[in-house]
Amino acid sequence: MRASFNATPPVVKNLIILNAIMLFVTYVLSMRGIDLANILGLHYIQSTEFKPYQLVTHLFMHGGITHLFFNMFALWMFGRILESVWGPKRFFIYYFVTGLGAAVLHTFVNFLEFQSVASKMSPEQIDIVMSQGAEVFNEGKNFVDPLMAKLNLVLNVPTVGASGAVFGILLGFGMLFPNTELMLLFPPMPIKAKYFVLGYGALELILGITNSGGNIAHFAHLGGMLFGFIMIKYWNKNSSHFY
Repeated sequence: MRASFNATPPVVKNLIILNAIMLFVTYVLSMRGIDLANILGLHYIQSTEFKPYQLVTHLFMHGGITHLFFNMFALWMFGRILESVWGPKRFFIYYFVTGLGAAVLHTFVNFLEFQSVASKMSPEQIDIVMSQGAEVFNEGKNFVDPLMAKLNLVLNVPTVGASGAVFGILLGFGMLFPNTELMLLFPPMPIKAKYFVLGYGALELILGITNSGGNIAHFAHLGGMLFGFIMIKYWNKNSSHFY
């Protein structure tokens, strides 16, 4: 990194610091039996664990050091450039709009999945999951019935991480600097930012549709990119000096 962390613009710097602090606090509280990720992570809106503030707080929670590192590295690499171009206020707005947009699309996809699974279950089974599922999940257990177990995962597995906002930042960088060459690690070759963003977006869509890639919220990533695209187009339309 040629640019020092001290030279990082204020919003990006403070976001990185705050996310790192939250991971540290999560580890400390876990030793006392408090699951902060479950409290502040985003639950599905019909879960008994859902709280409106989770729409914001989940952006500052991460699943571990590796998850935090890659998100914060991408935030530093691309976000500091966008903040330098846009200024702190506009970048701050963009970051949180894309993060919230990611949560909206992710929740909508969860709604579709919830309806699909629930349509195959009896009302009694649904009631049991709705009333007892969170308690069962917090004990580290799940239902034996596969449909009840799947519905419980949709309801009570919290979503954490700033990935949606980070993907919005990646989209913003690709739109503002489309011909900037980025160096891939695998394979080690240069690629223009616009093609990198398009390829990454297509990959996320394929993984999301096929439900591949483990517990990664692919549609949250796409939501960040979608809302980032909408915001940039809106700003371009209403400002002759946007970029």
